[in-house]
Amino acid sequence: MAVVVPCVTATDAHVYREQMARIAPFASRVHIDFSDGMFAPLKLINPIQAYWPEGILADFHLMVKKPEDYLETVISLNPQMVIIHAESQGNLTGVILQLRALGIKTGVALLQQTQPQTARQLIAEADHALIFSGDLGHFGGHADMEMLKKIAAIKAINSTAEIGWDGGVSLENAAQLALSGVEVLNAGGAIQRAEDPAATYKQLNELAARSNT
Repeated sequence: MAVVVPCVTATDAHVYREQMARIAPFASRVHIDFSDGMFAPLKLINPIQAYWPEGILADFHLMVKKPEDYLETVISLNPQMVIIHAESQGNLTGVILQLRALGIKTGVALLQQTQPQTARQLIAEADHALIFSGDLGHFGGHADMEMLKKIAAIKAINSTAEIGWDGGVSLENAAQLALSGVEVLNAGGAIQRAEDPAATYKQLNELAARSNT
């Protein structure tokens, strides 16, 4: 079943408040981006600044060089899922296992150049695999449909992994992404920059729902 998840990608606390307020009235799940300014060129808010309304599930996307450095803060906030990058440094498997032991779901994000086979161990341990087709730290990006080929490779490693997509989700491609096997469509600019974010969210979900019929 494909779902649309609005994104919050904020460079400071003021922008974060604006973006969260924009989606809070209709979102049931939110994808929150964090960047250290090293792994991704643009520095975003620190996880310690994050909050979300009660009743909304939060996915943390750590675009950071060393996820272990953020683990204590992330655990204290207790999101429903934490996504780390296969390209990050440190004991990434250990991060996944520690989060799992505390009941927090885990995800592995793969940049455009990263093939699932090179992150086999992480994918095998994770609950979620995120195919990244965006521009690190920014809304928008190009939805490179060639990367849908990664889905079969991911499922061959972990058949139960939830498949996410980040980058360029729009009204023009939401149905194709969902029909191709993407289960979580993380939509940033398409919703945050829309004249009517709630209506755009509804339209995206209706398009994604075509894969469920």
